[in-house]
Amino acid sequence: MSSRTTGDRPAPEILSSIESDDWDGRDVTGERHDQVAFVDVDMTEMIDQGAVFSGCAFRRVRFNASRHTDAAFLNCTFTRCNFFDAAFTGCKMVGSEFDGCSFDLLKVDGGDWSFARLSGAELRGVSFTDVRMREADLTGARLEGATLQRADLSGASLRLADLSRCDLRGSDLSSLDPLSVNLRGAVVDLAQAVLIATALGLDVRSG
Repeated sequence: MSSRTTGDRPAPEILSSIESDDWDGRDVTGERHDQVAFVDVDMTEMIDQGAVFSGCAFRRVRFNASRHTDAAFLNCTFTRCNFFDAAFTGCKMVGSEFDGCSFDLLKVDGGDWSFARLSGAELRGVSFTDVRMREADLTGARLEGATLQRADLSGASLRLADLSRCDLRGSDLSSLDPLSVNLRGAVVDLAQAVLIATALGLDVRSG
């Protein structure tokens, strides 16, 4: 199969495909898949300990209630996939792109999602804790009521993101322009409050 362009970079060439298969409850621990297209595959309740997916394309794949630990999805694309109640612990999603996916009740604990593309993603109520998200693209993402604690968001694009009622405590907000996002009701710590106030041009003083 020929490669296609993803954003402003070419997607890896797909060499094989798995279509309309049932992986419900399958244990893929330690497996490796390179440049594979997974199309309409049911991965509900899949168990994944340390599997590696590199340059793969996932289209309309159901990851519902799946559990992933120390796994890697490197430079993968996810199109109209469902991550309902999925959990990713210590996983790498470096360079992966998400388009039209559903993330209800998604839980991400630790791991590296640097350079991931989640622009416009519907992420209301999801939980990201202790995750490295350097230079991730969250442009226009909807994170209302989400948890984004202790995340490394240095260099991340947050323009037009909805962070209302989002718990941001402990996260690196150095790249945040408070005038370009919705922060209404967001929960921040004192250091972040000073950072945001300074970015708004306020002169913060003690006493």
